[in-house]
Amino acid sequence: MPSTVVPEIEISQVNSCRDRDAFIKFQWRIYANDPAWVPPLIIERKTFLNRNRHPFYKHGDAALFLARRDGEIVGRIMASDDPNYNALHQSNVGCFGLFECIDDPDVAATLFQAAAGWLRRNGRTEIMGPIDYSTNYVCGLLIDGFQFAPTILTAHNPPYYRELIESCGFAKEKDWYAWWFADPSKAVAQLRRLAARVHRHRSVTFRPANLTNLRDESRRLREIYNQAWEKNWGFVPFTETEIQFMTKELKPLLQPKFAWVAESGNKPVGFALALPDINVVLHDLNGRLTRFGFPIGLIKLLFCRKRIRKGRLVALGVVEKYRRSGIAEMLVLRVIEETMVKRGITGELSMTLEDNFMINRFLEAIGAYRYKTYRIFNRTLTE
Repeated sequence: MPSTVVPEIEISQVNSCRDRDAFIKFQWRIYANDPAWVPPLIIERKTFLNRNRHPFYKHGDAALFLARRDGEIVGRIMASDDPNYNALHQSNVGCFGLFECIDDPDVAATLFQAAAGWLRRNGRTEIMGPIDYSTNYVCGLLIDGFQFAPTILTAHNPPYYRELIESCGFAKEKDWYAWWFADPSKAVAQLRRLAARVHRHRSVTFRPANLTNLRDESRRLREIYNQAWEKNWGFVPFTETEIQFMTKELKPLLQPKFAWVAESGNKPVGFALALPDINVVLHDLNGRLTRFGFPIGLIKLLFCRKRIRKGRLVALGVVEKYRRSGIAEMLVLRVIEETMVKRGITGELSMTLEDNFMINRFLEAIGAYRYKTYRIFNRTLTE
């Protein structure tokens, strides 16, 4: 019997607009039969990968790679290097992200070899991921809850990715959880009781985020975030240019009373940020805002955004001095009352670290249940 010749896998770094577009559109092949997948907006992905426009490249670097077999793309990966993260954590780690691959261990191994080689040339000795640039962006590999569609700014992937990654020598580094609020009214009842403790801090006031002056408001939220999260695993502070970039990206989605700020005097001490889950609309746009030269997708997006009945509580932070005083409970209460209860919205809170026992017990106590788990993997870089 004649032997079967397996075509060689070719790896190449993305250096052209044509390859960048192919890198983006490869996802459509992987998820062709996945009803839960939400196609990203192609125009947004191009901006995200644009070295001249994305603020990550002002302090970090990244490279994109494509794997081909017989000229056909069979996988992709990004390697990224964040000096800010390594300086803060006294580490020497790089990241992989944007990993997509057919169900083939050889292709996966070739992709990780390319990412590892790029990171070694940058002097790094460890690799972790999936992390798209840094933990301030989409990260984590979904390892359960595949039947549920991803909410805004969260990951989705086929179940076989875990086995591919582990076959390349990666082990678990950290898990993150996503929580679902099936009954917001139950959560409100529990939160009102827990938040009653806030009377001990009479100087703390709560207000909706000021959407008419987003530039100054985003700076306040950045200040809180960088203080509240500084001791968390994987934390890296938002730079000024990153928070401006993200504010510009999210501005069209922000709704009144979806974000709340806690203040002691004029000092911000906590915040909660929720967003309508625009993925509900993106699911049907297939990555495009225009069709036949007309902005049909854009019109649908703008028309439907206020009618979306699904949301995500994206971030919750209270500076350490003001914790365990009911402030977090009050912030979550305001968000749930104004979004879920009054507008008939259901949704998730994500992501929480597996070892953040205080917040995880708190979410269980108010009736949320864990319905997804995301994992970060790590391995040492070897020659």
